[in-house]
Amino acid sequence: MRTSALILLATLALAACGEPASSARTTQTKDGATVGVEVTDAWCRATPNGARTGACYATFRAVGADDRLVAVATSSAATAEVHDMEERDGMMRMSAMPEGLPLPEGRDVTLAPGATHIMLTGLTSPLRAGEQVPMVMTFASGRTLELLLPVRMGAGR
Repeated sequence: MRTSALILLATLALAACGEPASSARTTQTKDGATVGVEVTDAWCRATPNGARTGACYATFRAVGADDRLVAVATSSAATAEVHDMEERDGMMRMSAMPEGLPLPEGRDVTLAPGATHIMLTGLTSPLRAGEQVPMVMTFASGRTLELLLPVRMGAGR
């Protein structure tokens, strides 16, 4: 609960400045209950020069009701899709999730290196540590979040 309150305060402070954040929430009160989605620790991995693809990660938590991440968009790449990773026949395989990423209410869903992630293809320029990637996330509930994802080297913070 304390973490949620801190996220809300940080989000409100940044909203007052008009700037998206790397952690945010989109919630509303419905019939006395809070419903929505919280996104925390959103970031993208730095890419080498010449790379045409990149990956981004975050932790999602649906509040009050199940939801689903159904679309991702960024001006930093031609396309952005949620991709799943699984081992088949001794090899890791990646595939798009055309139905989106399920977000069960009250459970963290974490995108991480080597696992489910947001795949960026057709990068407009390399993702450099210290820069930010603008991203709009759209959920099945109709909610959207605009975030600025910091670019990091590897999994470091």
